[in-house]
Amino acid sequence: MPISRRRFSAGLVALPALLTGGAAAAGRPVTVASLLGEDKPETRIWRHIAETLARTAPGRFDLRIVPNAALGGEKEVAEGLRIGSIQAALSTISTLSAWVPQGQILDLPFLFRDRDHLRRVLAGPLGAALKAQYEAQGFVVLGFINYGARHLLGREPLTTPAAVRGKRIRVIQSPLHTALWSGFGAYPTPIPIPETYNALKTGVVDCMDLTKSAYAGFRLYEVVPCLVETGHIWASGVVMVAAPFWKGLAPQDREALAAAAAEGVSYFDGLMLADEEASMAQAAAQGGRVFQPEDRAGWQEGARKVWAGFAPQLGGLDRIEAIANGA
Repeated sequence: MPISRRRFSAGLVALPALLTGGAAAAGRPVTVASLLGEDKPETRIWRHIAETLARTAPGRFDLRIVPNAALGGEKEVAEGLRIGSIQAALSTISTLSAWVPQGQILDLPFLFRDRDHLRRVLAGPLGAALKAQYEAQGFVVLGFINYGARHLLGREPLTTPAAVRGKRIRVIQSPLHTALWSGFGAYPTPIPIPETYNALKTGVVDCMDLTKSAYAGFRLYEVVPCLVETGHIWASGVVMVAAPFWKGLAPQDREALAAAAAEGVSYFDGLMLADEEASMAQAAAQGGRVFQPEDRAGWQEGARKVWAGFAPQLGGLDRIEAIANGA
């Protein structure tokens, strides 16, 4: 059931009392939204940041971490940061493309060879430029994270581009993701991630793409048991805080939070690698199966069409090729 703006706002009003039992808590209150449960890296990173701050800035922050998408999907959470009702969260780059379309360069299919390639690019000028653009839209990025590669999920193994033709595919609310799957002849349907399980179960959509960790985190192996290891997009993300919140911090508190977030990024990346392995073991135990893609040339051809289509708004095809061929 979609979360209405009224329900969303009402939940935020009630949140402090629910989390603290009505008692005043020490430190500056920080409402943190997480999409997944306590056992997943998306929430564990915030527990780690809170523990770090308890040591480095004792009594100055009170992180109130709300897991399991209780404050909405990524888009609702991003809007909460912009209006200041939520102070911190993780987000995929894909969702933030609604405000910073230039970030879609990180979502181009088959652009990055591996995790290290992506990390090196984000550590350079592109990462710095994107941080400035996100901040101009109300999101202060304290670090980039990697959720892992996105793979194709379906009721049956969709191993070739032809297999997705005519399928209704759930996509992130992103023009690039829509263009990618439209190019393969599928029918993209934007659906918030908390609503995806029911959409697949009831046949609203037939398939989707997602990382291995989230595949198990949302128990999607129960409704789409076949995972095809296309690895077509590396799911970049950010650790972000609301700009009004950030600007209201004293310099020493900014420094402490930035340092804790930087440590949290390294912690998250290690967690995610381990969680991918555990997630696939969990999926396999529940009947999930893994397949290798066929017709690699066909997948690559579809990717190149997306590169060309988005090149004018992403700095040109030469820039995209330079990133793809970079060290």
